[in-house]
This record gives sequence, structure tokens and C-alpha cells, in this order.
Amino acid sequence: MPAEDSHAMRAYRHSLADVVSLDREAERELARRWRAGDRRAGEKLVTACLPFVISIALEYRRWGVPLEDVIQQGNLGLLRAAAKFDLDKDCRLATYAAYWIRAEIRDYVVRGYRVVRLGTTKAERRALRFYRKTREADPAALAAASGMTAEKAEWLLPLLSAREASLEARPDDQGALVDRLAGALPSPEENASSEEQRGRARVAVGEALRELDEREQLIVRERLMSDDPRTLQELGMKLGVSKERVRQLEERACDKLRAKLEELRDVAA
Repeated sequence: MPAEDSHAMRAYRHSLADVVSLDREAERELARRWRAGDRRAGEKLVTACLPFVISIALEYRRWGVPLEDVIQQGNLGLLRAAAKFDLDKDCRLATYAAYWIRAEIRDYVVRGYRVVRLGTTKAERRALRFYRKTREADPAALAAASGMTAEKAEWLLPLLSAREASLEARPDDQGALVDRLAGALPSPEENASSEEQRGRARVAVGEALRELDEREQLIVRERLMSDDPRTLQELGMKLGVSKERVRQLEERACDKLRAKLEELRDVAA
């Protein structure tokens, strides 16, 4: 990144140094006031999420697009999410906005990648010219005409054939294309709700684990929560007990976890 870009980023981050994240009730109160026409409440609501946009933008810093541009696109996604934020949904704005922030950033960096990267080699330029003339859909034919490998042609063809129409374009009186895409994937509201539920589940499991003693916690983590679970024999050697004893401790720990999780579920109901 150029030096001036780094300076600009430092200045931008410094401007957000005093931004404090909102708790749930403060966020919802600001959202209600904004819906009622209080613009300053809306500004406070959005500003509190700006550092969150930076954290997402950093995930795309290796795409060769200036980071401040990526952040700006993410901010647009945040504004879109804030405008659509439904107070009846039991989720935080940042959770809901993550979908829109990433959507705006992905669209921007992919378009930038196509424009900047595509056609940078002679073979790619030959492929571009050949495709514009013939609309050839066979990667092998494209490879033969351009001199690139079949693998590269197969990678390049979807980029050449992809329509560049903006999802915000309105080709007729039926509204923007983005509003008419089929909803095969979960909606932003569904994604946000799922993330909130997963968050509650993580908290509940954490509370339930605290009900176990040290040996039981170790067994649960090593046997039930690990991508590479330990065997009963391995844990028995580590704890200095038989593998049958480890099995008994595991069963007892699971019973405790189930009881605690059911208790927490009843409280939340």
C-alpha cells in the first residue's frame, strides 16, 4: 500500500479511536429514535459499527484493492443494513450488517480484480479478442486460439462470459435485479438469527462446562469438542486411571451437561 494510503488509514482509524460499542438496549433505543426521524441517533448507531467494518475489510486486504476503498464499500453495506434493520428481529445490528458489508465488499473487489487483472498477459488478451468475436464456450477451443493452458482457459471462461450488469440496474419497471434474485440461500435476517442462536449456544455451553470439575472438563474438550478426539486409553494414561474410568467420567460429564443445558433453556424460554 502506498505511503499516503497508510497515512490516510492511520488518520481514519485515529478518528474512530473514541468510538464506543453500544450495548443491546442502547442500540435498539437509537434505532427506534432513528426510525422516528432523529438523524443524530442514526449517525450514532452507524458510527458505533464503523470499527466492525474495518475488521471485515481486513479480510480482503490481499486482493490488490486499496484498503480504504474496500472500507468505503463496506460502509455502504453498513448503511444499507442499517436502513433495513428490523427491530422486531432479536439480533444486533453488527450481526445483521455483516451480510451486507461482505456483499458490498465482495462485489467491489471481484469487479476490481476483473478490470485490473484480466488481460494482463498476451494469452489473456488473445483470449479476450477471440471470445468477443466468437463467444466460444469451449475451454479447449479458447486455449488453442489463445495459446494458454486448458486449465487457465477453463478458469478464465466464466469471467469472460459473466454478465457485467449491475445488480442495482433497473432494465425495466420491475425494480433492481438485486431485489429479484431467487432466494436459494438464507436471507440476511435468517443468517443474523442463526448467528445469534449460535452465540447463545456457545454461551450456554460455556456456562454448562463451568459446572464440571477439571477432569470432566478435560475429557469433554478432548473427546467431544476436539477435531482430533483422544482415545479413552490415551486419556486414561494422561489422568492416571483406567480407560473404563475415563468412560464413566465422560458419561457423568455428559449427564451434567445435558441437565445444565436443559435448565438454561427453560430459563431462556
